[in-house]
Amino acid sequence: MTVTDLRGPHVVLLATGGTISSRASQAGGGAVASDTGDQVVASMVTPASHPVRVVDVFRKGSYLLTVDDMVVICARIKEALADPQVLGVVVSHGTDTMEETAYLVDLTHDDPRPVVFTGAQQAADAESPDGPDNLSRAIAVAGSAEVRGRGVLVVFAGRIFRAAGVRKGHTTRLDAFANPDFGTAGSVSGTGDIRLQEGPSGYEALPLPDGGAGSPRVDLVAVHPGADSALLRASLQAGADGIVLQGTGTGNANKEICAAVAEAVAAGVVVVTSTRVEAGPVVPVYGDGGGADLRAAGAIPSGLLRPSQSLILLSLLLRLGAPGDRIAEVFARHGKPL
Repeated sequence: MTVTDLRGPHVVLLATGGTISSRASQAGGGAVASDTGDQVVASMVTPASHPVRVVDVFRKGSYLLTVDDMVVICARIKEALADPQVLGVVVSHGTDTMEETAYLVDLTHDDPRPVVFTGAQQAADAESPDGPDNLSRAIAVAGSAEVRGRGVLVVFAGRIFRAAGVRKGHTTRLDAFANPDFGTAGSVSGTGDIRLQEGPSGYEALPLPDGGAGSPRVDLVAVHPGADSALLRASLQAGADGIVLQGTGTGNANKEICAAVAEAVAAGVVVVTSTRVEAGPVVPVYGDGGGADLRAAGAIPSGLLRPSQSLILLSLLLRLGAPGDRIAEVFARHGKPL
């Protein structure tokens, strides 16, 4: 891990890799994360609006990150904010799992100073990379006094999103991110002018698990037409401590899966029901193996949390040793509109 020393008020960039740091590995080869944080900063055409101190954490595509890696990023953020000269933190991150890492940070962030995630859709050696502009705007947001108290944000293509509810909404488009249930939190121009929407108050931060908390297994199992319980039972046999069920519609499955959920819950495995639908809450309405039966079997509805962020919240709570009733309580609170 390399650190560029800097004194006086400044923004910290935690570089973790991703497309913003990626280049073709060889002639015609796939892009891989290769640039350091200093190289990413040097690529900016618009000068940074605040001094920047760089910390290299990882150099990985975010599709390679584990939840343990995401906990490390949380810890590095807390280390950076221990310095009172730090105005805020930017995390350069791959877009594939940015919604997961940003949400884990948001759940455990207990400092008014901003933490801002950004990245790129075009690699660093593309003809027109978008990373440098995204980074410039993210630095402006992270260093801004008016953004204090807004929690963890994602800045991408000039738009500002809250971490809760954010998701990658397009595989290749430059404006890749959306937050269908909560909308945007504001915008930032190429010159660093920030416009913010009225922001809700956040939730009390959850503790960040220490290194000895273990790595409970949490699996994501999808429901589809004709699905049986084989994948859910395979997850249990593999030692899952928790399962996120990606249901259909308002969070539905079928009778066979519902029976397997009841067995899992009886065995002490926590099951959370989310949905594959883009927006709207998980509402336990239907019987015959639907959401109402899943709830009766012991599954916890995720509310507005989609599978990706449900998995992160469940993973964190299991690492903290939370009992089932506490997990249900936290999901009920965090799954409601902000």
